[in-house]
Amino acid sequence: MDLLVAQNVLGYNFINERILEQAFTHRSYLNEHNSKSLGGFQHNERLEFLGDAVLELIVTDYLFGTYPEFPEGKLTAIRSSLVNYRTLGNIATELGFNDLINLSKGERSDTNERSRLPILADCFEAVLGAMFIDGGVEPCGNFLKRVLLYRSDLIVQNEAFRDSKSRLQEYHQSQTKTTPYYKVINEEGKEHDKLFTVAVMIDNEQLGTGVGRSKQEAELDAATNALLKIDQK
Repeated sequence: MDLLVAQNVLGYNFINERILEQAFTHRSYLNEHNSKSLGGFQHNERLEFLGDAVLELIVTDYLFGTYPEFPEGKLTAIRSSLVNYRTLGNIATELGFNDLINLSKGERSDTNERSRLPILADCFEAVLGAMFIDGGVEPCGNFLKRVLLYRSDLIVQNEAFRDSKSRLQEYHQSQTKTTPYYKVINEEGKEHDKLFTVAVMIDNEQLGTGVGRSKQEAELDAATNALLKIDQK
């Protein structure tokens, strides 16, 4: 990866560039490259763990101060819209993370959005973790203000924070008097880092599918995709 390009994209110059490179290194890359030959280099999963917490803290603090009139439930829904894997993965794509991340040849050749977006979302969180270790919370906050936090106003204006499962259920109960249900159709990944694929159904008809790092997130994604199909009709 090009460390100079990465730092320009992030708008932050790292003191420890090695930790930045680690943030952009997927586990699959080390499966192809002996860790000892890379000087004991590590993949980004520990940094992702830290970055996830940093992300939630900064986003929560921002929403709490920006929307003092909103109740806890509404703030939680807006936060979920901001920090889900699809939003983070799309932002990472816009920032050019695809060209920066160290992947195995197999992962690099797989350009399917369903499998790539979670990897990029995890990388986004890992970068935040690396930035926090290197410079503290301030550069993390500045970065998130530039690429993520401003999107909350769009979410509020479009009511995109409304639970897509609730909206889908309201639609079908008003149109067909039936209630959608959800079923897991695929699980992959290790126990601590699973990716779920869920289908939303009515009777035996599949209305849409979704992917998420939890069953709840996958169900919301499936409902969102089902609503998009309805809007396109």
